[in-house]
Amino acid sequence: MSTKAVPTNDPASDAGVARVDMKFEIVVIPVSDVDRAKEFYGRLGWRLDADYDNGKDFRVIQFTPPGSGCSIIFGKNVTPAAPGSAQGLYLIVSDIQAARKELLDRGVEISEVFHDDAGVYAGTDEPYLFGRHRVSGPDAEHRSYRSFASFHDPDGNGWLFQEITTRLPGRIDPATTTFASANDLASAFRRAAAAHGQHEARTGQADPNWPDWYAAYMVREQAGEALPQ
Repeated sequence: MSTKAVPTNDPASDAGVARVDMKFEIVVIPVSDVDRAKEFYGRLGWRLDADYDNGKDFRVIQFTPPGSGCSIIFGKNVTPAAPGSAQGLYLIVSDIQAARKELLDRGVEISEVFHDDAGVYAGTDEPYLFGRHRVSGPDAEHRSYRSFASFHDPDGNGWLFQEITTRLPGRIDPATTTFASANDLASAFRRAAAAHGQHEARTGQADPNWPDWYAAYMVREQAGEALPQ
């Protein structure tokens, strides 16, 4: 699958970008048993934001995954969609093995980590971003966007972890560097430390300005820019 990075300084591209903030914050999940779904999403470790029941014909529950700016809601009379019909719901993580272990430790069934088959999209596996052919194990080069693991809620609504450590250019505001959680920040520090060790090995000397080097590496990595060497 080819990916075209659209440069942010392209006048034609800028002309089509909306100037009003539109924050995507809610996904509605169709479920058949509200209490069963509440137990499942609570077991994932997600934050329970609301559980409103009018006592008659309406109930709505909201959960938010750790570090996420988007929440899910489900309940009674909140959607006409068939239970289990929500598929391809992606949770972005910086360490897919750690995220998978977290769910296993919580008693949640989840697939092995898998990656795509280098452009082979047809197959019999459950569909995901790169088609219907899953290859066991993480991406051999540990590239961003290429490693996945999948799980389902009791109704069959389909979720996937996708590991992203470096964003493609133009995906985030290069003037702003943020981390969704302490775990994401710690993972970024570890990657910077490993890269800095290689930097010192190449120069043959200790770098007293390592804090500046770490900071530049982490900012550039998140913005999808060329990394310091």
